[in-house]
Amino acid sequence: MNVTTGSITPLKGVQPVSATLTRKTVPGQVFLSGWRSHDDGISHTVIAHWPTRHPLYAPHADRYNPLLFSETIRQSLALLSHVAHEVPLDFRLGWESYDSSIVPAALSARTPPTDVRLTITHTKVTRRRLGSTHLAAQITAMRDEQPLGIARVRYIAHPPAIYSRLRGEHADARAATARALPLGPALDEAVRGGETSPENAVLSPLGEPHRWQLRADTANRAFFDHDHDHVPGLLLLEAAAQAVHAMSGTARITLMEFDASFARYVELDAPCWVEATPLRRNRGGMVSTDVTGEQNGRQVFSIHVTTAELT
Repeated sequence: MNVTTGSITPLKGVQPVSATLTRKTVPGQVFLSGWRSHDDGISHTVIAHWPTRHPLYAPHADRYNPLLFSETIRQSLALLSHVAHEVPLDFRLGWESYDSSIVPAALSARTPPTDVRLTITHTKVTRRRLGSTHLAAQITAMRDEQPLGIARVRYIAHPPAIYSRLRGEHADARAATARALPLGPALDEAVRGGETSPENAVLSPLGEPHRWQLRADTANRAFFDHDHDHVPGLLLLEAAAQAVHAMSGTARITLMEFDASFARYVELDAPCWVEATPLRRNRGGMVSTDVTGEQNGRQVFSIHVTTAELT
């Protein structure tokens, strides 16, 4: 994916955003402040306010965490699924794929706190006979009128009855959270990087190169600000990021691209093994890595990560 320059429709008729519509329950975790419809009927602008302090996404070494972009997109799609596409609040949302590219220079931390505008066009909204809705969206993001990043997301919304049949014994979020595995040890700081606190470490060492156990702390309010019946997709992206960092041997890298496919729900009550395979390093310092997750003998996610070495 290539990020190019663009423009944003002038903001008129902006509507406020409530935490409920972003699927967040802790106010400090909500980044969105407003949204508006475009005249074409399929596009919307969402306004986000990036925090200067956050337990997970706070700037480090004068740079914003690239996954703040991913979380902003997640909140925006949750919002628009409800306000623009009439998905009821009791439907369960889930990502099927996530493909993004970001401009590293746009992550420079500045003061005052940053406003970001996302232009989101839904290219597919298919409602199935039994009630599930399949959606696909393209996102272009600007920061201070400069290109920030682009993304494509495919996601699905299931009504409660279908979700319960699909998930079976795992459908109850409170019960699933209560059954979560005990936490393993966090990766050593020298491996995971000083910018990742022990509370945000999502990998446990196995004593094997390029292979770890997923570490899902359900008490971490950045990932679990309410009960979940499975591991959230943002935690899986964070796991891929930490795996790439652990392999890099340097803190001087930044995430540039994700190409993620989520094949199955990652359960909280069974171990998930994360493996990273370095693919190539080009002359410009770009590094490509495949990160996969396996649970109960089946691949549950695959994330292709591209990073750049900072100079």
